[in-house]
Amino acid sequence: MKTRNCLAAGALWFCVVALGATGCGKGGQPAASGSGTTQTKGAMSPEQAKKEAAEIFANRCTPCHGPSGAGDGPASAGLTPKPRDFRDPEWQKSVDDAHIEKAIQYGGAAVGKSAAMPANPDLNEKTEVVASLRALIRGLGNAGK
Repeated sequence: MKTRNCLAAGALWFCVVALGATGCGKGGQPAASGSGTTQTKGAMSPEQAKKEAAEIFANRCTPCHGPSGAGDGPASAGLTPKPRDFRDPEWQKSVDDAHIEKAIQYGGAAVGKSAAMPANPDLNEKTEVVASLRALIRGLGNAGK
């Protein structure tokens, strides 16, 4: 069982590194993410940040968390523990915004969760995008189960 989990985590890591961190979109095509330069606080419009956050969620988060945030993405099958279900109202109440943003930027291990959730160091200076990702995750909690 440990070997299977290690293989699944390795495959997940490969997917995230090979697809997510390079900004690949569906079908291996580059994701449209603006100029490709690092944005600093105040340098990106709210609309741009929201669009980039949606693209990042679709490319990096849905493989494990699923498109609705239920923790049922295709890469989640072999993971133990299973990815967080963002729709869970109890979890939504149990964490503050800083916790969610820390997990997004620094990965699961940074918040005492699975190290299989990788960090996103390319977002460390994109405060507007991180805030938009957090808002997107918070919005999934409003959808209920």
